[in-house]
Amino acid sequence: MNSKSTIGGIILCGGKSSRMGRPKAWLPFGDELMLQRVVRILSDVVSPIVVVAAADQKLPPLPAGVRIARDEHEALGPLAGLAAGLAALRGEVDAAYASSCDVPLLQPEFVNQVIAELGDYDLAIPRDGKYHHPLAAVYRSSVETAIRELIDAGRLRPFFLLEKVRAREIDIAELRRVDPELQSLWNTNTPDEYAAALKAAGFEAAP
Repeated sequence: MNSKSTIGGIILCGGKSSRMGRPKAWLPFGDELMLQRVVRILSDVVSPIVVVAAADQKLPPLPAGVRIARDEHEALGPLAGLAAGLAALRGEVDAAYASSCDVPLLQPEFVNQVIAELGDYDLAIPRDGKYHHPLAAVYRSSVETAIRELIDAGRLRPFFLLEKVRAREIDIAELRRVDPELQSLWNTNTPDEYAAALKAAGFEAAP
């Protein structure tokens, strides 16, 4: 990306949180809630921020500049959330960093490095062997069309997007230079993972 490029942020939080047993966006994390923390961290790097939530989902209070978009389809997964987020930023940004709402140890240096890897590609995405991290990736605004084509075709796995656009796959070993423990990729899907993230951040486990 060049110095004049505008990078926004998309945070998806419309999942069911079934393994956690309660909404992850509302989990306490220090003196913040989980979603508030991720919004704050990402806001230090990119702007504007769009939070994509389910149609009837209640969200914790967020800063005035944060936009809220709603899933256009129910339970279609992250590709549908990305489409909604990119639509909300349409015409304003060149690309957007996409994140889930459950990465409280996200590090600004990690986000900046993924952004730097985009170059002339349509997508920059971390890869761990055969596994990709679509919610720690940067998407050009132009890929919204390809995403919607996949949704219309019922091809809902984010991996399918890599077949349609020019993707820069970043080996996670390259990202350890800025995030040695790769904490930016630590999702908190379960109570045990939540407790581990709290401990890593120096907070006591919530009851």
